[in-house]
Amino acid sequence: MTEKLAGVYDPEEHEEGLYDWWEEQGYFRPEKQVELDRASEDGPRWCITMPPPNVTGALHLGHAMVAAVEDLMTRYHRMRGEQTLYLPGADHAGIATQNVVERELAKEGLSRQDLGREKFVERAWEWKEVYQERITHQQRRLGVSCDWTRERFTLDEGLSRAVRTAFLRLYEKGLIYQGSYLVNWCPRCESAISDLEVIPVERHGHLWTIRYPVVNEDWNGPKHEWASGRWAEGATEFIEMATTRPETILGDTAVATSPDDPRWQDLVGETAVLPAIERRIPIIADDVVDPAFGTGAVKITPAHDPTDNEIGIRHDLPAVDVMTDTADMNENAGPYEGQGRYECRRNIVEDFDKEGLLVDVEAYTHSVGTCERCHTDIEPRVSTQWFVKTKPLAEAAMKAVREGETVIIPEREEERFFHWMENIRDWCISRQLWWGHRIPVWHCANCGEHTSQMTDPTECPHCGSEDLHREEDVLDTWFSSGLWPFSTLGWPDTESPDYQRYYPTDMRETGYDILFFWVAREMMLGIEMTGQSPYSTVYLHGLVRNENGQKISKSMENIDEYDPLNIIDKYGTDALRYTLMTSSTPGLDMNLDPRRLEGARNFANKIWQAARFVLMNTSAEDAAQYQDPSASMDLELADRWILSRLNHLIQDVNRLFESHQYGEAGRQINDFVWNEYCDWYIEASKVRLYDDDVDNRVPLAVLLHVLETSLRLLHPYMPFVTEAIWQALPDETKEGEALIVAHWPELDLPLLDDEAEENMILLMDLIRGIRNRRAEYRVTPGKRIPAIIVAPDAYDVLTEQQAVLCSLAKLDPDRLTIERSMEPPSQAATIVVGKTTCYLPLAEIVDLEEERERLSEELADVEDRIVHSKDLLAGQFAERAPEHVVQRERDKLQDLKTERAELERRLETLS
Repeated sequence: MTEKLAGVYDPEEHEEGLYDWWEEQGYFRPEKQVELDRASEDGPRWCITMPPPNVTGALHLGHAMVAAVEDLMTRYHRMRGEQTLYLPGADHAGIATQNVVERELAKEGLSRQDLGREKFVERAWEWKEVYQERITHQQRRLGVSCDWTRERFTLDEGLSRAVRTAFLRLYEKGLIYQGSYLVNWCPRCESAISDLEVIPVERHGHLWTIRYPVVNEDWNGPKHEWASGRWAEGATEFIEMATTRPETILGDTAVATSPDDPRWQDLVGETAVLPAIERRIPIIADDVVDPAFGTGAVKITPAHDPTDNEIGIRHDLPAVDVMTDTADMNENAGPYEGQGRYECRRNIVEDFDKEGLLVDVEAYTHSVGTCERCHTDIEPRVSTQWFVKTKPLAEAAMKAVREGETVIIPEREEERFFHWMENIRDWCISRQLWWGHRIPVWHCANCGEHTSQMTDPTECPHCGSEDLHREEDVLDTWFSSGLWPFSTLGWPDTESPDYQRYYPTDMRETGYDILFFWVAREMMLGIEMTGQSPYSTVYLHGLVRNENGQKISKSMENIDEYDPLNIIDKYGTDALRYTLMTSSTPGLDMNLDPRRLEGARNFANKIWQAARFVLMNTSAEDAAQYQDPSASMDLELADRWILSRLNHLIQDVNRLFESHQYGEAGRQINDFVWNEYCDWYIEASKVRLYDDDVDNRVPLAVLLHVLETSLRLLHPYMPFVTEAIWQALPDETKEGEALIVAHWPELDLPLLDDEAEENMILLMDLIRGIRNRRAEYRVTPGKRIPAIIVAPDAYDVLTEQQAVLCSLAKLDPDRLTIERSMEPPSQAATIVVGKTTCYLPLAEIVDLEEERERLSEELADVEDRIVHSKDLLAGQFAERAPEHVVQRERDKLQDLKTERAELERRLETLS
């Protein structure tokens, strides 16, 4: 019956065909479960919505991790008989997509302005259609069993209606407003961007120490032109400060120092004159100033620094914006107007030096915020934007977590969630883009009022004027993705069948790095719009790093090795999924070691070969007579043991799945299948399978039952190899038409057998001990050897299992003696397992003289190495070598001493 299984498992041969078959049969759809009587429309259900990947993206290991975890959950709940919906979709990715489309236009010598808004958006849609299909294909290669008939996109008609509804509700409630505040500004994208889209980059720059003259009785301001070299002539008092951004000097409206800093206390309340601009600015005291930074005094630029902005608000300082949207210096920059920000930096430093106001320049490494999409340095700047008042929304989200309506896993992430939510700022939701949900607000040119409503207005409801202009900005992408758990289910139509059946959803699975930027928004908007938290559980996985713990980035020389599609081509999807799942713990980063991938690939082939062995020994007649071994059958020790171990595994895996410990569950399944089923039970079963005088139906029934059940347990981790094997099993051993919709294994309590497990452990430990002694004395692998076993408590068990013991330990059955008690023989290797002792007569196993000579030579060599190691540790090596190298030598010496003791013991046995 092995004609269905090739000699070696080849993922490429099975994966694409199986996935297409699953989808064609409709197994991904919850309605199919009802049709197959695997779930009911009014029974338990389970729902997860896929975190929508950006349509600009190529598959990366983050997507692979999401796919592995979410599809594992989905397949598990589907097999549990819960009507299961895994809803897929993609995000329009406002800034990212617009940047990519603009780059494509640039290749044609065009800009978006050349096309105009309408034509540009058309080009963006064309681009989206191509790339959404590409990333969908990549997700399919990861084996995600989501319902593609329900696939959504954040700009599709239904979700656009949801976005407009949510905006209008917040607007009418006074939770959306327009105002001028400090935002992250990308000069390349010419848009405000979110905190998440600001990527800190370590830069080697400079720290410039400068000084401003202070007005006093001797000096009341400059008498000469700036850059003349005489601008500060006559000034007798100065205040010094350090800056990494001299170009922002032109926007300074104060100098601040700590109220406890004695260096500048006498100047607090005085007035400094801003060089180049001649703006008179106050010297103030503020607790936020760090006396340890620079000189202890800092320049305050409220329009270009978040901390300065807060100081400016506290002290009622003006905010002077000195830059344009593209980061050129504007009319407020005085003599530097029109210069680029970095050109201005060079020039103003030169002019400060010329005026004697540059005190010092030192190398300085600091973090610079850059735009995630175009890598341009961002500028904090004051800008008129649309905001959401988040405080009341955050309070509701925190309440949901505190009261257990939503549980965050791992639990330690709750503390970070609360810290961030308690300190949340209003959310800037406007972006200066063309691709996205255009803000549904109209400005009246006649009365100046704003209007927002579900349909586009034709006249101002305040004054009746038809001179209306729609807001140019679009909404932050996170606004639409914040509605994702319910907008994808039909909201705002709360009578939608999917909304009625699946909301609130059960799970939000994502990386811990976007807990605040996405999950928090989903919870705030979900509770505000629906009155319920959007999901009961938030499961946060860690980031994927390389085998050395380094963050995987595009700049790595071997980056192709970490491309998931390349990994799949080399190892198979199952190997990648299994490795990601079993190498990780919720909330902690994982290292993707190629050796683990090889191990997972080998595991898939191990199962394949085990299945081939079972099927090779199963005839059509055997299959027709198949009986479930849980029925009344004459089971031997090995049968009772493996069935008990299987049911303990089911018990443990169920517990681990329910506590979301998927990695540990996967490791336990591997250990059972590989070590207990393949390495022990299959080997033990061969004694009966190959004995013509023994009825082999019992071991075959057990082999098939355990294999089929193990495939069901492993299916969420390795869906392809398990389905391929399952389809090859005899129909009599399985239920249903596909493993993907098979029942999850249930615990069979009567098959738990602690006595069988205890006796089998004794047998296995004894076999291991004999194998180890054979290896120590270099006995030819296939050679049958004599043995004497003294077993006061296990005599009956070992006597019954004599055939298995001889087969697996390669003992000669005609020279095997099992007694309840006897005197120990001389010159015998000894194995002790509990109260059982096994003696291997060495004279019948090896040439005693040759063995003594060999062991003596090994002992002499070890003695020499011990002397060398001791000499090293007693000499200059121990003083000069690094501590970890010295410790390694100490450990080596200890190992050598242990080896010496073992050799001496073995020599004594031969004497």
